Amino acid sequence: MQLDTSILVGVLFACGTFLILQRSFVKILFGFIILSNAVNLLILAMSGEPSRKLAPLMTGESGARVDPLPQALILTAIVIGFGVTAYLVVLLYRLFLDHQTTNAADLYGPSKPPEDPS
Repeated sequence: MQLDTSILVGVLFACGTFLILQRSFVKILFGFIILSNAVNLLILAMSGEPSRKLAPLMTGESGARVDPLPQALILTAIVIGFGVTAYLVVLLYRLFLDHQTTNAADLYGPSKPPEDPS
C-alpha cells in the first residue's frame, strides 16, 4: 500500500512539474492543480496507516489513536488551493481577453523594434 502511494505521488509530482514548465498558461494551471493534489496525497501518506487505530475521541478505550492533524492540514490545503486556482483562472481569463493568447512565448517573446516616424 505504501509503495503504491509513493509511486502515485512521484508520478503526480513529475506530471505537475512537467506541466508547470510548459509555455501555455493553461498547462501551467493544470500543473498547479496536479501538484497541489500530489502534496495533499503526500501529507496523507506520511500520516501512517490508519487501520486498527481508534478514532481521536476521548473514550475509555486505550490503544493507538489516529492523528487528526494531517487531515486538518489537507482540508486547509484544499480550501487554499481552491482559492488560488479560482484566482489563477480569472487571471488567465483576463490575460486571454487582453492579449488574445495564453502562450508565454507569444506574450513575452522578442518584441518588435519601434517604428521610425520619419
